[in-house]
Amino acid sequence: MDHKPLPDGDTADHSQSNAIPPGVVTAAGWSWRLLLIIGCGAVIVWLLSFVSILVIPLFIAAMMSTLLSPGHQFLQRKMKLPSIASALLVTGGLVGIAVGLVILTGQQLASGFTSMRSSVEAGIERLLSQLDQWGIPGVANYDDLMSNLGRTMQDHSGTILNGAIGFGSGAANIAAGIATALFATVFFLKDGPKIWQFMLRFVPATYRRPVGGGGQAGWKSLGSYTRVQILVAFVDAVGIGLGAWLLGVPLAMPLGVLVFLGSFIPIVGAILTGAVAVLLALVSNGWGIALAMLAVVLVVQQVESNVMQPLVMGRAVKLHPLAVFLAVAAGVAVGGIVGAIFAVPLMAFSNEFVRHLTTKPMPDDAPDTV
Repeated sequence: MDHKPLPDGDTADHSQSNAIPPGVVTAAGWSWRLLLIIGCGAVIVWLLSFVSILVIPLFIAAMMSTLLSPGHQFLQRKMKLPSIASALLVTGGLVGIAVGLVILTGQQLASGFTSMRSSVEAGIERLLSQLDQWGIPGVANYDDLMSNLGRTMQDHSGTILNGAIGFGSGAANIAAGIATALFATVFFLKDGPKIWQFMLRFVPATYRRPVGGGGQAGWKSLGSYTRVQILVAFVDAVGIGLGAWLLGVPLAMPLGVLVFLGSFIPIVGAILTGAVAVLLALVSNGWGIALAMLAVVLVVQQVESNVMQPLVMGRAVKLHPLAVFLAVAAGVAVGGIVGAIFAVPLMAFSNEFVRHLTTKPMPDDAPDTV
């Protein structure tokens, strides 16, 4: 009786691997690699959350240095200023503009609230009366509303006190973050190439050149995004602020500043600041002006979405609108408002970094700045 020899271990393993379709093998290989990448990314985000008081100012400093880099280089090349002097000058100029804007906005708020108090009271009375006519339960008039609000504040005075203490601590952290961001911006401008070369030392020599080129491409994309986003925010602020001023809505300039800041949160910011503008018009000027303000907001946002975004932002940052929406959603889920602000610039950098690695030749030079 003939007996066939049993297959050895290697032959058995080979036959089992042949039994698995090649597509499944490929999918399994991609799956564990993707899981490893996602896991490493989650660990990195988790670790960075413990030092967010440093990470957030450093990222703000990176964005500010991309914005100020052209002016910094101009002062060095044309005015022959030392690197540290030009870095201090452009950073100080940005701080001066911001401080002046804050002072002017504060003055407008102080005078505006005083002059609009009576109109706001009348507007709230009209709104409460309209809600009562529609059968929506609520308070009877403005005095009742203020009385209920006062009792609520007395009942929750402990919670309000704790919130005020927490706000004070948060304000101190914000002040420290601003100082860190400004300090880092100066040295990102002054010693950007040196910092970048130092960071590349941690990359294996084989991959140092392509990573350096990808970093340069991503840095340029981040700079383009920052400058274009400021332009888009400025157009939104001027459009809505000017519309509010022409319609006689109070606090037009502070409203424009709010719109400017809100524009840095893609999609969500425009909706929230537009709602604030319409609500302010409603309580101060009535339904007719509120509807006109709504029309102004919609026109400005349509110009941004259909003209500014495709023609300006689309050329500067090659990101699909769906990618922007998903990035903002993921940023909100991970980091709240801060995550929403930084999600799109991070994606812009990463997109151009990967695009450069896969499609473009690698340059020999390092980025001009960090």
